[in-house]
Amino acid sequence: MNFSEVFKQSNQLCKVSPDGKYLATCVQYRLVVRDVSTLQILQLYTCLDQISYMDWSSDSLFILCAMYKRGLVQVWSLEQPDWHCKIDEGSIGLVSSRWSPDGRHILNTTEFHLRVTVWSLCTKAVSYIKYPKACQKDFSRDGCYMALAERRDCKDYVSVFVCDDWHLLRHFETETQDLAGLEWSPNGCVLAVWDSCLEYKVLLYSLDGRLLSTYSAYEWSLGVKSVTWSPSSQFLAIGSFDEKVRILNHISWKKITQFDHPASINNTKAVVYKEVEKRTAVGTDDLSLHNITMGTTLFNTQSKYEICPAPVQIPVVKPDPDRANPKIGVSTLAFSSDSRYLATKNDNMASVVWVWDMQKLSLVAVLEQTSAVRCFQWDPRRPRLALCTGNTKLYLWSPGGCVSVQVPTEGGLQVQSLNWHCSGDSLILLGKEQLCLCYMDIDQEDK
Repeated sequence: MNFSEVFKQSNQLCKVSPDGKYLATCVQYRLVVRDVSTLQILQLYTCLDQISYMDWSSDSLFILCAMYKRGLVQVWSLEQPDWHCKIDEGSIGLVSSRWSPDGRHILNTTEFHLRVTVWSLCTKAVSYIKYPKACQKDFSRDGCYMALAERRDCKDYVSVFVCDDWHLLRHFETETQDLAGLEWSPNGCVLAVWDSCLEYKVLLYSLDGRLLSTYSAYEWSLGVKSVTWSPSSQFLAIGSFDEKVRILNHISWKKITQFDHPASINNTKAVVYKEVEKRTAVGTDDLSLHNITMGTTLFNTQSKYEICPAPVQIPVVKPDPDRANPKIGVSTLAFSSDSRYLATKNDNMASVVWVWDMQKLSLVAVLEQTSAVRCFQWDPRRPRLALCTGNTKLYLWSPGGCVSVQVPTEGGLQVQSLNWHCSGDSLILLGKEQLCLCYMDIDQEDK
C-alpha cells in the first residue's frame, strides 16, 4: 500500500471522473483537474466565487461548479478549456444543481423548492418543473427516466419524466403523509418511496405508477431512517429508528429477515474485531523543536485489531430524548458490489460497523473502533470495506480479516471521509482541508 503527497481541497469537493482518468478538486474558488495516474495538473479553472458543489458529466467531458450563495452555476469543458458556460438563476436563488444522465442538461432547484429548471447546454432551451419536494429526484440507472417528488394541494405526487426530451411519462399520487425519499431499483423496474420518520411506510411502484406493495413494520413510533437497494435489485434494506434493518425480497416484497443491533453479542459465528491503541515510546532525540513544530507522526498512536471471544459488550450512547433528530437507529446502509455483504451503522453505537452475510442472512463481522465512524464505503470491484474515524488511520475489512493502516503524511491527515476509485485500485482520503491518494497493492492481494 502506497500513499501520494498531500494536496489542498475545500468543502470535501473532490471527485474522480466517471471514466477514471481525471481527479477534480476544488480549492476555494479554483477548480483543479489532475491526471489520476501521475497527479500532474492538466487544467486550472477560476470560478466567480467559492464553490459549493462540483460534479462531472457522465461522459467526463464537462465539470459543473455551483455557487449556491450567488445563485450561479459555471460549466467547464475539459476538451476546450477556453469554452465555458454560466447559468445565473438571479433573485429566485439556488439550493441544488445536478447533471442529467446525458451530461448535456443541468437541473437547478430554486430556493424554497419553488421549481426545477432544466437548462440545455446544446440548444440553450429552458424548461420548468413546478412544485418539487425537498427530497428531490432520482434517475434510473440506465439514465432513461427521472422520478421527481412533488407536493400539490397538500398531497404527495411522483412524476416520471423521460430524460431524452423531458416529457411527462407518468404522474400519480402516493399514499404518503409527507414523502421523504425515493430511489429507483438498479434494474430500473421498481421505484421505492418512503414516508417521513413520523410514519413507518415504504411503498413500491412500477414504472407505470401501479402500487406493487406497501410495507409497514410498526406504528406510533419513529419509523424509517435509511433505505437502500442491493446492486442486484433482489433486496431492499430498510434501516429504522428501532435499531433494526429489515430486508424485503424482490418477488413478494415481503420481509425475509431482520438484522438486530444488540448491545451484547453472543453469536459465536460472528468475528468481533476490536481496535486497540498503543502509544509508541519516544526517545529524547526525537523531541527536537523541529520534529514537534513540523507535526510529524511522533505523537500518533499505533493501533491494531484484536479478535474478541463472545459474549462481547458494545458501547452504547443513550440519546437525549428532548433534542430533535435523536442519535438512535440505523442511519447508514451499504451493500458490497456483488450484493454478498451488507454493512450497517446504528447511531447510538457510533463507533461500531456491522457486516452481514446476505447468502447466510447472518452477522459475519463486527468492527468496534476507538472513535465514532465518520464514513465507510465498499470497494466497487471486490468485497472489501474501507472506513475512517476522523483520525490519521485508514481501516479495511475483507472476508479474510481486518487491518488498521497509519496514513504517513506530513502533519498528519485527519481522515474525515473517503472515496474509492472506480477501478478499486486506489482510495481518495479527505481531511478537512487536504487530501491524499492511497494505492492498493493489487498484485499482492491476488496472490
